[in-house]
Amino acid sequence: MKLPGGLDLNSMMQQAQAMQEQMSREMKEMVVEATAGGGAVNVKMRGDFQVMSIEFSPDLVKDGDVEMLQDLAVAALGEAHRKVEESLKGKLGGMLPPGLM
Repeated sequence: MKLPGGLDLNSMMQQAQAMQEQMSREMKEMVVEATAGGGAVNVKMRGDFQVMSIEFSPDLVKDGDVEMLQDLAVAALGEAHRKVEESLKGKLGGMLPPGLM
């Protein structure tokens, strides 16, 4: 379907779909790392928000403070999530016209 000015709507839709598929692949390949407690808890998360690993410092586990361990894990996961969202906004922002994001 041709739009005024010679723009082809079908071609534009195909390009948009290809860009979406490419971004999906890139996000799955991207890995962010976040820490909490000065490195006591380390989280790795993929760009599609899939948690790949959570590592705890052996010293932190020895202390036996379960509540602190839980709080640090939540903080590290939250930071990883924020980093993925920030990266996603950066990638989307580069594709969209100014003011749409």
